[in-house]
Amino acid sequence: MKIDKTTPPLPASQIGELAPRSPGAKPAAGTPPSSTSVHLGSASVQLQSLGNSVASASVVDMEKVAAIKQAISEGRFQVNHGAVADRLIDSVKEMISVSQS
Repeated sequence: MKIDKTTPPLPASQIGELAPRSPGAKPAAGTPPSSTSVHLGSASVQLQSLGNSVASASVVDMEKVAAIKQAISEGRFQVNHGAVADRLIDSVKEMISVSQS
């Protein structure tokens, strides 16, 4: 499935607006013309906290990296050629399927 951009992008002045405003439009009664109020619930605070904790978590197991470095330097590291080949083939298949979509 191919997606084409058939509509031009919005001008920078309209980004973030919900609908185009008419020149004579007035704000709702009781609302100051230049203020906007947004209330985020407790779920958004929890989500932000979770995002911060995930961002600060280490993605790399440094103990495993150190053990592999040690095995390589001592000549004990064994490469599983079959697993490397299988994963390489899987990644190529995935790239081909994505490019054909």
